[in-house]
This record gives sequence, C-alpha cells and structure tokens, in this order.
Amino acid sequence: MKWILTILIWSSVCITGLGQEVALNKINPSLLSKPWSAHWISHPTASPTEYGVFHFRKSFDLTDVPEKFVVHISGDNRYRFFVNGQTVCEGPSRGDIEHWHFEPADIAPYLRKGKNVLAAEVWNFGLKRPVAQFSLMTAFILQGNSSKEEMVNTNSSWKVMQDTAYRPGEDPGKLLHAYIVVGPTDVVDGSEYPWGWENVDYDDSVWKQASQLNNGQPKGIGTETSWTLTPRQIPFMENKMERMKSVRRSEGINLTDNWLQGKAPLTIPANREVSILIDNGVLTTAYPELHVTNGKGATVKISYAEALFDANGQKGNRNNIDGKKLIGYTDVFLPDGGTNRMFRPLWFRTYRYIRMDIQTADEPLTINDFYGMFTAYPLVEKAKFASSDSTLQQIWNVGWRTARLCANETYFDCPYYEQLQYVGDTRIQALISLYVSGDDRLVRKAIKLFNDSRFSEGLTRSRYPSYLPQIIPPYSLFWVDMVNDYRMLRNDPGFVRSNLWGIENVMHWFEQRIDPKTGLLGKVEYWNFVDWAKEWAWSSETQMGGVPAGGFRGQSAMLTLQFAYSAQHAAEIFKQFDDTCLAQKYQILADNLVKAVKENCRDESKGYFSDAPEKKEFSMHTNIFAVLTGAVDKRNAKDFVRRMMNDTSLVQPTMYFRFYLTRAMKKAGLADEYLNTLGLWRDMLTKGLTTFAEKPDPTRSDCHAWSASPGYDLLATVAGIEPSSPGFKTVKIEPALGPLQFIKGNFPHPEGMIEFDLKRKGTNGITGRIILPANLTGIFRWNGEKRLLHSGSQEINL
Repeated sequence: MKWILTILIWSSVCITGLGQEVALNKINPSLLSKPWSAHWISHPTASPTEYGVFHFRKSFDLTDVPEKFVVHISGDNRYRFFVNGQTVCEGPSRGDIEHWHFEPADIAPYLRKGKNVLAAEVWNFGLKRPVAQFSLMTAFILQGNSSKEEMVNTNSSWKVMQDTAYRPGEDPGKLLHAYIVVGPTDVVDGSEYPWGWENVDYDDSVWKQASQLNNGQPKGIGTETSWTLTPRQIPFMENKMERMKSVRRSEGINLTDNWLQGKAPLTIPANREVSILIDNGVLTTAYPELHVTNGKGATVKISYAEALFDANGQKGNRNNIDGKKLIGYTDVFLPDGGTNRMFRPLWFRTYRYIRMDIQTADEPLTINDFYGMFTAYPLVEKAKFASSDSTLQQIWNVGWRTARLCANETYFDCPYYEQLQYVGDTRIQALISLYVSGDDRLVRKAIKLFNDSRFSEGLTRSRYPSYLPQIIPPYSLFWVDMVNDYRMLRNDPGFVRSNLWGIENVMHWFEQRIDPKTGLLGKVEYWNFVDWAKEWAWSSETQMGGVPAGGFRGQSAMLTLQFAYSAQHAAEIFKQFDDTCLAQKYQILADNLVKAVKENCRDESKGYFSDAPEKKEFSMHTNIFAVLTGAVDKRNAKDFVRRMMNDTSLVQPTMYFRFYLTRAMKKAGLADEYLNTLGLWRDMLTKGLTTFAEKPDPTRSDCHAWSASPGYDLLATVAGIEPSSPGFKTVKIEPALGPLQFIKGNFPHPEGMIEFDLKRKGTNGITGRIILPANLTGIFRWNGEKRLLHSGSQEINL
C-alpha cells in the first residue's frame, strides 16, 4: 500500500471499524440479483491503467444519526475507506475479475448530525502491481444497502483528485537479484500531499467531478461484465500496534531505545546525515507508521529486510549484525515541515530489520513516534501443545508465527518476496489453520480460488490469484488432495461437491498423458516442480528447477506415483458421493499406475524405486510416494522407510517435502520416529530464525509457509489426532510420543475442544485423560491395542 499521510492513528479506529462487519445474510438480496444503482467512478482525465493514487470524497448532511447505515465498498486495485476522518475498512479482499469482492460495512458508528464526509483512497500500481493483483482500471464503487443509504451511492456527485505526492520506488528485485513481485515501494513528497483530505473540514472545492463508469454488476447479470461483484467471504485482517525491540547500530547520532517505545521523541539536528539499524526482535508483517514534525527538505529512507548479509552474501546467524549490512527494498519520505505528519506505506512491509537513513536540511526533524501495525489474517491460536521436551514449544511458536505471516487475504508462500498462493504451500497451510485455529474460511476461499483458476485444458493454475499464469501440473494434483483433506476435516458436503467437476477435469488431463507402452505418465507439459533438492538445480536451458528425472521428457516415476496418490483420494471422494462408477475408475487407475512404476522403475539390486526407467537417479521423493501409494508392500514398509531415511545417496527432501516423508513414516508405522526428523528445524532455531525458512541455508526466504508443518504434525502425528470418518464425525487418537515422557494440549474440533493429557507408564504403557466434545466418539490406539472413546472425559490406562 501507499504511505498514507494523515494525522489519524490507525490503531485508534481499526478495532471499532472491524467490529462493524456485516453478516452476509444482511446484504440486500436485490444487490446479488440485479445491477446496482451505484456506478463505478474514476478520475476524469488521468490514465485509468497507469500508476496513480487518488482520493474520492462525498459530503452529505444528516438530521439524525441512524442506528444502521450499511454500505458496500470495492475498488481497483485497492482502496482504504474513511468516514469523517476515521478509517473504516480496506480492501477489496483479493480475488479475480470474475470474483471481485466487495466489503459490506455498517458506518453508523462514524456518522454524526450535520455534515458528514465519506472518503476513499484508491491506488492503481499499474504494471508494477503485485503479481497476485488482478486489475481492469482505476475505479471505486460504494452502494447503499437500501433506499435510505443510496443517497451516498457513487456517481458523478462524488469528487476526486489525483495525489501527485506519490511515485513508485526502486524495483526491489533488481537490488536483491531475486524474484520479488509484491508491488512497488513508495516515494512520497509531503509538500505535495493534501494533508487532512479525509476530514470533514477539508476544502475540496477545486477537486474534479468524478467520471461515472458502468453500474456495479453481481454475478450473472448484464450483457457485459467488468468486475463481477461478490461478497467478501473472509473477515478483515487483524491490525494491532507492535513496538520495535531495539536499536542495534547507529551512525551520526547517539540514541537510546526510548523513542522506539514511544517514551520520548527523537530529534535529528539540521544538516545531519544519520543511519539507524532497528531490530524488531522477530520477523513480522506490518504497516510501519512514522510520525514526524518539522524537517522540511529532509529525506527519510526506510529499508526492510528479513535478515542481514555478510560480505559473502550469506545470512549466518540472524541475531548477529557484526560485519553485516541490510539489503532490502526501500520507501522514501520527504517531510514538508508540518506538525505531526504520519507516513504509512500503501501496502504492508515484511521485516525483522529496518534501516532508517535520514538526511536533514536546514531544519531539524523530530520523530515523534515509529512503530509497526501488525497485519495478517485473524487466525486465533486455539490449539495448545506441551511436552517433556521444552524445545518443541519453541518449534511450535516459531511455526505458528510462520503460518500467521503467510496468511493474509489469501495464503502466501512467503510474505517478503512473492505473497502468492501456491497449491503446494497452501495444502500444508490449510491443515495448520484447521488444526491450530479451527478457522476454515480462508481454507475454503483457497480451494475455491484454485477451482476457479482452472483453464481450458482442465488444470488449475499453480498459484492463484495471479495475473501472470503459471502451471505446475503436480500442484493440480495437490489441489485434489486439498479437497480430500477438507472432506475429512469438515462436514461440508455441499462445498466438496462443488469441486467434483474440477477434480474430474484434473484427473482427465493426466489420464490423457499415460504412455500406453509403459503405463507411466509420458510427456507432461509445463513445470513439473517437485522440490528444491540440491541435485535438481535451476537449468538455464529449460528455465526450470526442482524437477526430477523424467520430469522434462516423460516416464517420471515420481509424477506417476503422485498421480496415483491423488487418484486414490479421488476414488474415496466419489465413493462418499455414491458415484460408484467414478470411484471404481479412479481406484483402478491408481492400481495400474502403481503397477507400472513397480514394473518399470523397481531396482531390485538397490531395493528402491528409481526416478525414471533408466534407473540412474534415485530420490527419497519417489520412494516416499511409493510408500504412500502402496507400491511398497505393507509388510516391508517399516524397514524400507528406515533404510531410505538413513541413505544419504538418495536425493534428499527439503523442509517442504518432509511433510510427505512424515506421511510415509506414519503409514509404515514409524510415527514414533517423527521427532527425530526435526533436525532441519532445530538448526534454523540455532541460527536465530524467528520463522522457518524456504529451505536450508543458503535460502532466499526466511519465512516460508510450507516449512511450518510441525505445527500440524505435533497434533496430527505426535498427539495422533485425525478424523476416522468423513466430516470428522468420528476421531482416531493414536499418539506417537517417541522419546517424550508426556504430552498435553487441546485441539479445536468442529464440535468443540478435544483435550489430551497423556504420559508414559513404564516401558510400553500410557496413562492419562482424553476429553471429547459432545456428539463426538472415536477410538484410541496404542501399541496395537484399541479403546473406544465416548464424548466427555475418560481415563486412558494401557
């Protein structure tokens, strides 16, 4: 977002604003079935597609303050909405053109007798917009929910001005030589900013009359569609103040941390060059807010980084700063010399470290305050996990922070570099959300977006929303697995059913690529990414990386087995919906694919499955999926997995693919050894990471969603809590304590909280208590023994 130059303090209104969300069933039904009376509006002369920041205003009078005053708001690319100077909401929740979200909001608490002003800040990043951001043109719309609110509908009675204070900053990707597609940084000239533009008493007499575009259109209405308006399906993002931890280094000035704690202002003398390195203590996603007075002619540069780099470009221990420098993207602010000016970027920033480079002119600059406004999807940590190994608590905490920073209006692969929702990452993130928070709204949105992303061939996009199409066929298979995960964890057959046609499309696409001679998948187009294994380096010839043998030319055992894995899930899905024909078809398909891998890629001398029939490359990845699909005989699975895990000659999985290693271990009966596989995560903790990285060092992203999987597995594997029937109507609890002496915690089941308090008894026994919510029953398994579980409290003694 941009830097909002206003004296308003966001923290004073965000909770109130978010408290005025309107239930979807309160939306006037006519707004979903016919064209809106409100029009999209824009600037009459500015380019509608190029970079620009715009302010819209509407003044009106009220004789009395109503109890309710509901309006529906949207904008392109983004907007921030104010009533009488107070921030109400921002959006729209990211989607695509065919599913363009609007935000219902009750603004009655912000209204007053007499004159009122509605104001919106709308920005279009043009060609510099985030890859996740779809766009048609600069536009804003506001529609009253009923006839009493239509007086404020957007039309030519609204006023608009283009804010020339803004221009995009330096391309961060060029600076870091990395793929960064989160949108531009901001350069803001305070002398050109219309201070107080959102307030009632601002004089907008010279503003232009807004140009009136087409009416708002909900889905299925009209002869042409522009933005297809759809109600927001998720809550507003969390916003809360975060104080930065400490100043780690300063040049040109001596200072303490008092000003960071809001206890004292910091004054930079005139004609002084100052550099300040700030450590937030932990990585975060936040809107930094800088409040300044005076300082006309000064330049303030604020740069953001996940970690510092040494002279060799390595990060090393993230806590150490000696001999290191900050390389990251930068916002620039040019104060106008006014009192208590507040600079805030248009979009949030991701940072642990911030460097402020300040050059004053002939006037001192006073920093009244500087802090972050944390923002993320409002996941609540309802689950708890404790054990006899206190270090697991740190893994839990860091994993949860990772998951939180990678969840916003969509899931993110990483918050610093891409902010894109990839299927591979999102499957893991969705499970963490469901297990730790119990909140399934963002999960449903993700599944639906991927289903909406399917193109003419039938596959989903690998990442969505994304205006730059990318196709990773294995990720379409993981989307099928996501639907199956949701089917098992939520009793929501209507939603699952809405994805069945998409599943058929994905399965059909892969079926057409089976080689009739070998039964393996033949040539599979596009990018067949599996994992960032060292041996699968980026190829300048193919412009791809992370692809195993056979992934380019065909006959890949890994891709074939992954297809079989998803076909097995598809068979179960269609079986639940009584489609016997498709259930049998997909089960037979899976069996034939597994058979083909066994016949073509089993190397008897090595005792493994090769990645391709030539039997030159062997990876843990292929052999993990051999276990998951049943290609490895169940009687031999335990020895097979143990041997595979200890064989360093195999291509090794990174943190991402170890999620599937854990699934294979559980299937083979080795869940008790899961805690022994957390070495990569423990290593990250010793290096001072406060979130889990994309892959082992050297790594690009220090915060990557797919590495947060321990937050799921401490509950699903160690505590052993899993659904034993679709819809989580019954539960299976099969603890795998490994070396632990006890585990204790709770888990948010849709029917209520599951509580567990278990400890070892002697060498092989277990004792403790399980509490299930009302209406939930299940089974408890331990060392081959089984006990029935009923709702309520029960003692465990085996």
